[in-house]
Amino acid sequence: MTKDGRVEDGINESNHVYEHSDLRGDEKNIAILLFLYLLQGIPLGLCGSIPMLLQNRDVSYRQQAEFSFVQWPFSLKLFWAPIVDSVFSGKFGRRKTWLIPTQYLMGFFMLLLSSHIDRWLGNETRKPNIEMLTILFFALNVLAATQDIVVDGWALTMLKRCNVGYASTCNSVGQTAGYFIGYVLFMALESAEFCNSYLRYTPSKEGILTLPGFLYFWGWMFVIATTLVALFKHEGLEKGHKNEELNTDIKHAYKLLWNIVKLPSIKTIIVLLLTAKIGFSVCDAVTGLKLVEAGIPKEKIALMAVPMVPLQILLPLAISKYTAGPKPMDVYIKAMPYRLAFGLVAAFLVWVTPYVITGGHVPAYYFVALIALYLVHQVFTSSMFVASMAFFAKVSDPTVGGTYMTLLNTLANLGGNWPATAALWFVDPLTFRQCSTEPSNDCSTISKRELCTDTHNGVCNMQLDGYYIESVLCLIIGLAWLRWGRRKIEILQARPISAWKVILSKQNR
Repeated sequence: MTKDGRVEDGINESNHVYEHSDLRGDEKNIAILLFLYLLQGIPLGLCGSIPMLLQNRDVSYRQQAEFSFVQWPFSLKLFWAPIVDSVFSGKFGRRKTWLIPTQYLMGFFMLLLSSHIDRWLGNETRKPNIEMLTILFFALNVLAATQDIVVDGWALTMLKRCNVGYASTCNSVGQTAGYFIGYVLFMALESAEFCNSYLRYTPSKEGILTLPGFLYFWGWMFVIATTLVALFKHEGLEKGHKNEELNTDIKHAYKLLWNIVKLPSIKTIIVLLLTAKIGFSVCDAVTGLKLVEAGIPKEKIALMAVPMVPLQILLPLAISKYTAGPKPMDVYIKAMPYRLAFGLVAAFLVWVTPYVITGGHVPAYYFVALIALYLVHQVFTSSMFVASMAFFAKVSDPTVGGTYMTLLNTLANLGGNWPATAALWFVDPLTFRQCSTEPSNDCSTISKRELCTDTHNGVCNMQLDGYYIESVLCLIIGLAWLRWGRRKIEILQARPISAWKVILSKQNR
């Protein structure tokens, strides 16, 4: 199954029977796909790194919310995917028409960022330019999402029909590796503390890697890799693939999407998917930044992702046997209360952290407990994800399976992105502070905080952190959603498959 939820069945189109996979002759194609997906994961990892770097540069949570918009393109790519699939130069190649310019632009964006990123991130004397960072990284992720559309499509014809099931493996492994390099590895090697503790004999004030150097290296990697693909990888329909893939019409593609959206069952699930994750938004989007603010080194937060990698591979296999029945969303509903309760656990961790850390040192027992709790949280998160994917696969009309699944996954992703942005946005307005030397100053804005510290030589003391208020509000909203959503999901699961079928016109067929 791909990340868009499309199930690649390895069916021979000529006789409709399953073929056994045969990797002979496809080794190079699999290597190319792995590397293309790895390149795609690099900017995704960087977009996870930047908020951690900004957190130590006196950036407000509202500014963090602005930057969080860079995560949205992968949730919106459905809107331009039909264009990428339909507009191309037959002479140059259907996929290379988009892949080559897109990856060149990604490389040039990284080279541009490498020259100016330090200035835009700010320092002791210069404030970060959040607007510029957001615009550029948003554009970079739009390109990465476009590259994802292209590579997903190319994988289906680049590999032999009996091997197309490996496309999702290349996607998962390659993108995870790229994200690991752009987030975990970069955060560790950028940290002077981590490098001095584990990798150096002579301490230094900087890490082994710098962000400009990292961007510069991968910018050139994009340029070189794209040039090699343009010159040496020829595109064409492989043996076992038919020509009907080329006959795609933009108007019909968008009409098909609209026909799916008009289904009564889909209207209900749209509301469910766009609201289901409100209850987890503060825990997922704000807790990591709050832990950094409380004194946990940002590279340690990043390194917590390392033990999650094998868990993310094994958990879906273990959970899938419970979601294979007629009611896969039962698992979703059962996992939800525990995930909601974890929001309170996360809030308690944030509250206790300043008392645990002494002299900037994080005790080993605390870090082990943090990883253990993160592992437990991952179990519930994976349970809900696998359950939703199983439900999507169960109800999707097989005649338009790819479009149907992509739509549902886009809605699910968007349902996670907008609450995360909102959660970050409201932390500051819900936080109550007071200037120690001027009680009438509530320190609610950056200018008021500067007035307190610079003009009146005071300190903005926090009376109540908006993070805790949001945590309680999200728990209440989540429990209310669970009471309402459980009934809606039971109704949806009880509906016959015919309720999910799309009526196609002759032209669409």
